[in-house]
Amino acid sequence: MKILIIGDVVAKLGRKAVAEVLPNLRKKEKIDLVIANIENLSHGKGATAERVDELREYGVDIFTSGNHIWFKPEFNQTLDSDPTVIRPANYPSDSPGFGFTIVKIGTKKVLVINIIGRQWMEGPTEEPYRTVDTILLDQVKKEKPDFVIVDFHAEATSEKAAMGWFLDGRVTAVLGTHTHVPSADPWIMPGGTAFVTDIGMSGALHSVLGVEPQIIIKKQKDTEPVKFEWVEEGPTLFRSVLIETESKMKAKAIKRIDELIPE
Repeated sequence: MKILIIGDVVAKLGRKAVAEVLPNLRKKEKIDLVIANIENLSHGKGATAERVDELREYGVDIFTSGNHIWFKPEFNQTLDSDPTVIRPANYPSDSPGFGFTIVKIGTKKVLVINIIGRQWMEGPTEEPYRTVDTILLDQVKKEKPDFVIVDFHAEATSEKAAMGWFLDGRVTAVLGTHTHVPSADPWIMPGGTAFVTDIGMSGALHSVLGVEPQIIIKKQKDTEPVKFEWVEEGPTLFRSVLIETESKMKAKAIKRIDELIPE
């Protein structure tokens, strides 16, 4: 089985990148399942049902997220009603939505888990190690999935690496999102788990993580507050990793698929 995971899709140019690349890529690589992180999907923060449907038309099957998914309260209805759209599982249990989902591809079951880190991250989150442990112990026993994909939405590279080692041999892949900067370390860990510290964002090249550069410069050098404006013109980047599975729960290959779409 081939599973493609797209990093944080940021605003208009991120959606453009997915539209330009994914339909042909899915056919060329014969991809069975596509997962994308959508916490920045709609104008840089949050998501809407309309924008999710847009990505679905391009070929995305499952949607993960992160701390910005709460930016548009009206999206809570989608989180509560659509099991293909998930939020980090270690938010309080009474938060809207689902922290994991199971999708069936032919005769195979894929469990997709979304968790969020705690180092340098704000929010009322539970400890992620015990959260993912609970899900695995419960769902693996109950549903007996063939493969498990974990989107770990975290700031600290050390926390992501530690989670990879914690889950090595127990899940198919641990994939970092959130920092928007792609890392050059995709590999298969000793226990058969595919890992990458961060997939990176799909969005504007001429930006600081999707935001107008002058705004970020001003935020960092001056005292007065600034409002983020997202770059909506110019060249755009598509960032993803492709995983090929082997025996039950194991990955046999992981590779980056990154493309630049000229203006």
